[in-house]
Amino acid sequence: MSFSSRPRALSRRSFLGASAATSVALAADLSLGARTAHAADSAYVMGYFTESPLNNGNDYGLHLAVSTDSLNWMPLNQNAPVVTPTAGAGGLRDPFILRKQDGTFVVLATDLKGTDWGYNSQYIHVWDSADLRTFTNYRRPKLHDMATHSWAPEAFWDASRSQYALIYSSVNSTGHSVIMVNYTTDFLTVSAPQVFFDPGYDVIDGDMAVGVNGVNYLFFKNSATGGLIGARSTSLNPGSFVPFGSSLAHGGTEAPTLVKSLTSNTWYLWGDTYTPNGVLYAWRTDDLAAGSWTPVDQRLYTHPLNAKHCTIATITAGQHSNLVTRWGAPAWNRLKSYNFPDRYVRHANLIARLDTYPFDPYPDSQWKLVPGLADASGVSFQSVNYPTRYLRHFNYALRLDESDGTAGFAADATFHRVAGLADASWTSFRSHNNPTRYIRHSGYALRTDPVVTATDRADATFSVGY
Repeated sequence: MSFSSRPRALSRRSFLGASAATSVALAADLSLGARTAHAADSAYVMGYFTESPLNNGNDYGLHLAVSTDSLNWMPLNQNAPVVTPTAGAGGLRDPFILRKQDGTFVVLATDLKGTDWGYNSQYIHVWDSADLRTFTNYRRPKLHDMATHSWAPEAFWDASRSQYALIYSSVNSTGHSVIMVNYTTDFLTVSAPQVFFDPGYDVIDGDMAVGVNGVNYLFFKNSATGGLIGARSTSLNPGSFVPFGSSLAHGGTEAPTLVKSLTSNTWYLWGDTYTPNGVLYAWRTDDLAAGSWTPVDQRLYTHPLNAKHCTIATITAGQHSNLVTRWGAPAWNRLKSYNFPDRYVRHANLIARLDTYPFDPYPDSQWKLVPGLADASGVSFQSVNYPTRYLRHFNYALRLDESDGTAGFAADATFHRVAGLADASWTSFRSHNNPTRYIRHSGYALRTDPVVTATDRADATFSVGY
């Protein structure tokens, strides 16, 4: 259950105190990481909602993104929601996508719009979906009768019960938040609630990996420390999980999401930060049982713009293609710095610069890469939120100006994409009318300069993503 904090240092731990995935390619189907993986899977889908620092990007519907490597994500539907709740609070948080035993999907989500942490709902949002292109049978099953919330619902198949276990966070009679469980076959009628996990302190946001070398793993947020930690058990029985390993955090961190690479033994653990709000960080390990994780270099991954509390499921190449066909690829790009991968190219007061993500107005960092105004084999950078303006160099500094229709402006605003000067898998941009100069940052301001040193080459290298 991720949220935008005001002030940023505030977390749900403050509220609770005041108020008292993975995937693997296997020859047979197996419920792992609370999601059913298939041997044919070769791609991933992410679900999330959105928030931005000044609330410009807040949207409490289900958003989708796709990836072929589980690290670099392309938002669908222009990063707009594909479905939004029509009952309860009228919005969602903490979506979860489960591929069921029959191969279809079910989507679960917290019944909450915005950040009213005092809003109590004993219900969750549920949709069925054959393919994540249409969503049917919207309903709100009631999970309990307690005067509290039902945060971050997730589910996994418990083969010993021939039922799905539906877990979520609530404050029960102990006065602190625990992870509860109900059992269901249809996500409509559910069993009586039980405590699934209670280590004696506030815990929220449970995410499961089931049957990994005979062990089941539960990752959760320890609200006392603001970090992510694991628990494990050889059983799926309520009360059987025991914490292990060390806590992971980057600022205040919650909403763990486990995913296993489809092409290696690497596991990734995603976490959602709320200090600052709106950044997903990732850690990796090749041994889930060891409880030891290494931060993933931000050069290696890019999550969807303004994404919060993600869920990741594996899909086939055909499902990936069908999702892109149905919802469409973005009409814009973002440019990430090679040597400062937490920063993106944006305009501010019509000056081009690098700023640390996240920021508002977030459309300042969105660009349409259109055919070059002076040479169609090159590119020009058209602003999304100021569509009559383009990035151009003026006295070698880059700024956002309206085209005056002259050949000089067109040449100033045209650049040629070349292999990244610091890393050929990235991109650099050579000036059209000053071909010995490249777009680079200097003191975080963007310029066109000659490139000589290794630092120059790093300053002039960017990732073109979303």
